[in-house]
Amino acid sequence: MKFSKWGSVTALVLASLLGGCATQQASQQVDQNNNQVQDAGDPRDPLEPVNRVMWDFNWEVLDAYILRPITVGYVTVMPHFARVGLFNAAENLQEPANFMNNMFQGKVDDGMDSLARFVLNSTVGLFGTIDVANHIGITKKEEEFGETMGKWGVGTGPFLMLPALGPNDPRSFSGNVVDGMVYPMAIIDGQFAIARYLVSLLEGRASLIDQEQQLEQSVDDYAFVKNAYFENLAFKVTDGKSGDKAIEEEQLDDFAEFEAMLEYEEMDVEDDSSTDGPEEDGPEEDGPE
Repeated sequence: MKFSKWGSVTALVLASLLGGCATQQASQQVDQNNNQVQDAGDPRDPLEPVNRVMWDFNWEVLDAYILRPITVGYVTVMPHFARVGLFNAAENLQEPANFMNNMFQGKVDDGMDSLARFVLNSTVGLFGTIDVANHIGITKKEEEFGETMGKWGVGTGPFLMLPALGPNDPRSFSGNVVDGMVYPMAIIDGQFAIARYLVSLLEGRASLIDQEQQLEQSVDDYAFVKNAYFENLAFKVTDGKSGDKAIEEEQLDDFAEFEAMLEYEEMDVEDDSSTDGPEEDGPEEDGPE
């Protein structure tokens, strides 16, 4: 009986020790797994915890309660021809920066096209409200200073999810600052600059209303947007190629769409028949394409 008693005590002590060892090993394994997860994190996104919080704020608060309702009201109330004219005028102000960046990248022909577009649309096109240049075959050759720096070998830097501005990076952000200092952007007053930004923002968001389901169905909406953002940057810097592999057209459409909503970049809007003069058919009702 005595032996049985001490045997039970000994068994309990051994069990406790073994259990403690097992718990310590399990804890160490969890810590090791966590370290591996951290080590395997996206090197482009060292600020991911903060960026994810900002993404939730942008998408679930700013967009859901402010940007999207205003966009729906804008599309509903504003006539199509007025939307097209306002957007064309906003885009026309960017042509001098397109000229500068094309020339910096050695694209002389594209740079001259950008200059010709600005002159034609600012005069014959009634301050840019009518895209006359496009109608005669001089298409937009959009380039940004962030892309120019990418051509020069400057890296993007860490991924940044900025409040209201959405996905960004130091190279693109500083490039936008430089583009904003080019004539005529440097001389327009603050109210006009804000109006231009709002028009581009609303039209970009309007183009994505039908694409929201794709984002909502993604497993990780934040990662989806981040990957699309970097793919789009690579596409623009390499003029349609990411490394040695061309990006498929369907992917490019997705990148352009999400860029418009989340980075608030300008989208391409085609002028309809109402901007060319009176014709039999009236303006379309479904908004810019």
